[in-house]
Amino acid sequence: MDYLSLSRAARLAGVTRAELQRRIRSGDIATFEGSVAVSDLLRAYPRVNLGDDSALERVERIKFDALPKTESRDAELPSPQVLIARLRAMSTTLGEQWSALNAAQALLQEVGVRLGALVTEPDQGDLAAAVRALHDWLGEAQRQAEVTPAPSEQDLFFARETLLRIMAAHVKLIPSGHDYFVEGNESILEASVRSGLNLNYGCSSGNCGACKARLISGETRRIRDHDYVLSEREKAMGYLLTCSHTAVTDLVIEAAEAQSVADLPHQEIRASLRKVEPISAQLVSLNVQTPRTQTLRFMSGQRVRLTLEGGASRELHIASCPCNGRNLWFDVRRDQDAFSEAVFKPLRPGHLIHVEGPHGSFVLCEDAPEPAVFIAFGDGIAPIKSLIEHAVSIDLIESYHLYWDTNHGEGHHHGRWGRALTDALDNFFFTPLLGCQPRDVWAVMQADHPDLTGRQFYLAGPAAPVEELARLIRRAGVAPTQIRCEHTQS
Repeated sequence: MDYLSLSRAARLAGVTRAELQRRIRSGDIATFEGSVAVSDLLRAYPRVNLGDDSALERVERIKFDALPKTESRDAELPSPQVLIARLRAMSTTLGEQWSALNAAQALLQEVGVRLGALVTEPDQGDLAAAVRALHDWLGEAQRQAEVTPAPSEQDLFFARETLLRIMAAHVKLIPSGHDYFVEGNESILEASVRSGLNLNYGCSSGNCGACKARLISGETRRIRDHDYVLSEREKAMGYLLTCSHTAVTDLVIEAAEAQSVADLPHQEIRASLRKVEPISAQLVSLNVQTPRTQTLRFMSGQRVRLTLEGGASRELHIASCPCNGRNLWFDVRRDQDAFSEAVFKPLRPGHLIHVEGPHGSFVLCEDAPEPAVFIAFGDGIAPIKSLIEHAVSIDLIESYHLYWDTNHGEGHHHGRWGRALTDALDNFFFTPLLGCQPRDVWAVMQADHPDLTGRQFYLAGPAAPVEELARLIRRAGVAPTQIRCEHTQS
């Protein structure tokens, strides 16, 4: 256990991955081939508290999505709370025993050295006296060993690592080098989607075989039967369906990932309306659910075209995270078209909706861990919300600041969501604005961040304010490659 992946190191230290990366960039912690040395991690976080997971749990609460998890119904097992408590107690005992074992090994080595001296030293005049002295020393060392010392940081680190290996298996993907954790009895695929990764898949239920991947090392267990048939040659090479297997131990898997929007397939899905939430007389929120056998694959910030049973259609930004491609959310503003007329009748749950896409290239730059500033004008909050939820799920960005300006009557209808993120995350900031001009937004941003260089910017909303603010940001010395813009109708 000399080196740890960034994901496992962050968990062991009880901090978010973004916080760990910030310490790495500041030079507090060194990395080697994308891994962190245990000694360096202990130097940066000298006290490993087995019971304090507050920083991690705050992020996990936000990252948790609506994907169903298979619950164990084995009546012989204790409740999850009891099981976790027992595992924590066991890990503490394990740390103490590990410390005692290290002490015993050191004592044994010293005995060997002293016995060797008796054998090799020529001037051992009184052999009996020398043996007696060795016996007395050994007795004193044993008495001191009976006083159980407090486990060292290294021993506590080992105990925490053991606990994490029981609670969650670590998965490393090649050739990308991405990694994530499989928790409980969830599938390898479910865990990757929850973590914001873009593994190939289609139905997610074992019918199509699109999630096929090759197991390089580790042990898996099949958690559901699948209709797709792997050939004997594929089985011999270690191929499996990630939607139908969970991880028993840490894994290394060879799997294809979508690296850009061009890698995503064009999809047409017959979905249904699950929920309609009226926000105002001019705005409703739609929850569209895809069948279990057809989860929409998309990247945050993208759009799809929705077509109703009567043929009316509109292209809309997805206002939810790709980590749950079955439950899609859309904000629909009233307009003078057939789609708007049908939606505001209103539509009833169960209405069939044809989903086609995804479209667009306004996506999160996942290899940019710098602080990110998100600016939404009006209905531009929909793609911005999707970007932020995805960014939180992958936990790579150092900090987030959302500015949302609107002049619509319903105000900041996602304000509660923004405030919840602010409460849950120490590195998330939300600034709601009303009826501002781009220069007003620019002035607020400059007051909050006098130096805007070294940040990533995501702007969405009507073309005029978005482009004007983008020009102001560029004039401040921000490189065009650090600014991404998306236009919405209102």
